[in-house]
Amino acid sequence: MPRAGLTADRVVAAAADLADEVGFENVSLSALARGFGVKDASLYSHVRNLQDLRTRVAFLAGGELVDRIAVAVEGRSGRDALAAFADAYRAYALAHPGRYAATQIRIDQSLVAASPALRRTADITYGLLRAYGLEEPDLTDAVRLLRSTFHGYCALESTGGFGAPRDVRRSWERVVDALHTALTHWPREAADG
Repeated sequence: MPRAGLTADRVVAAAADLADEVGFENVSLSALARGFGVKDASLYSHVRNLQDLRTRVAFLAGGELVDRIAVAVEGRSGRDALAAFADAYRAYALAHPGRYAATQIRIDQSLVAASPALRRTADITYGLLRAYGLEEPDLTDAVRLLRSTFHGYCALESTGGFGAPRDVRRSWERVVDALHTALTHWPREAADG
């Protein structure tokens, strides 16, 4: 019988909080159980295993991230939308490092397809890029450019990887300007290419 007050949502939220404190890779069912003052076995009424827990944290964090991005880009277009998207992404990654790390794990595509939050992420991202006149296969390439740029920058910034004295925020703004220029002048590829 599940312990009173323990639910799948509470377990996943606690795991996300723990990920922000100790790092996503350090989240374990044992550490989580200790936090609740229960035996490890008590958690198996709410999650199947560690992989299930990590996937659920990834979905929780992905939903939080897309909610912030959606609010940020609402009513904006062009460079303003791109900057709002980028700033919301960066702010989330830096404020919630464990949750953000969860958003980077590989998830079974059948689970991704069933996730409203991840579909919403794709809709918002593709909508932003379609405003630049992009269609497939260029859309996929542009999504990969944004994701790798945002992720790489945030990963380096969060670990103190930028040692030059230049203000990191100012560099970020220049990166967004460069992305806007690249998207505006995107070299189009034919759909059958």
